[in-house]
Amino acid sequence: MAELEDSLSELYRNLRLLHYRNLFGQVREKAGSLSATEAFSAEVIYLLGHPTVGEFAGFLGISQPNASYKVNSLVSKGYLERFNGGEDRREAHLFVTTKFMDYYGRQLPDVRRALAAALQSFTLVDRALLLRLWRKLNKCLAAEV
Repeated sequence: MAELEDSLSELYRNLRLLHYRNLFGQVREKAGSLSATEAFSAEVIYLLGHPTVGEFAGFLGISQPNASYKVNSLVSKGYLERFNGGEDRREAHLFVTTKFMDYYGRQLPDVRRALAAALQSFTLVDRALLLRLWRKLNKCLAAEV
């Protein structure tokens, strides 16, 4: 079991390092750019799939005013939009914009390239098994979120 934990930790570490290298390579100190905290906040909102400000705050364990401040900054820079919907018109859901998706998508090619290179040494049977195991692992991990 320890070997599996170590292997997963190493995989997670490598994926996060690729992500951070790409993220910080794109964080610029100029007007309208994202700070690291804003980039992380926008990514969490994207990954949560259209949360409300309250859901965003609750997930991160931060105050509603702190979450609102982060959201307002991302909206003013054009990375997020708010949409009122449903029965309670006071509650807005957050959506990332095309501007965010362009920013976020620039990080993905390196991960895809690294994965493609790693998978070249796998047989079709190995790839099928890996896919099955990743799906099972993701299902279990999603239950924890």
